[in-house]
Amino acid sequence: QVPLVESGGGSVRAGGSLRLSCKASGIPSTPYVMAWFRQTPGKEREGVARIYRSDGVKIYADSVKGRFTISQDNSKTTSYLQMNNLEPEDSAMYYCAADMYWRGFDVASYQYWGQGTQVTVFS
Repeated sequence: QVPLVESGGGSVRAGGSLRLSCKASGIPSTPYVMAWFRQTPGKEREGVARIYRSDGVKIYADSVKGRFTISQDNSKTTSYLQMNNLEPEDSAMYYCAADMYWRGFDVASYQYWGQGTQVTVFS
């Protein structure tokens, strides 16, 4: 069973919006942190946003501040990434990640991952 299931990717014109969803259906308990990463071919996976269950603190990469918003549902098992004012540089495979402990944007530290959803922004 896939730990995390993403949805909501697609193609959009620059300036448009998309909303990604990530449901933690295959992990044993409510995660402490849920995060979004993205990756383009030939580049390392980079952190985009993360949110902590305990206090709702949200952290963003500088490149998306003011344009992306991460949130969770009341059960804290589904996270959302609202992406506004998209730019071609935002095109990537977006991955949801989760862990039972405090994590930053260190890719290797996350235990649970989704399979990714593609976001393409055209000008």
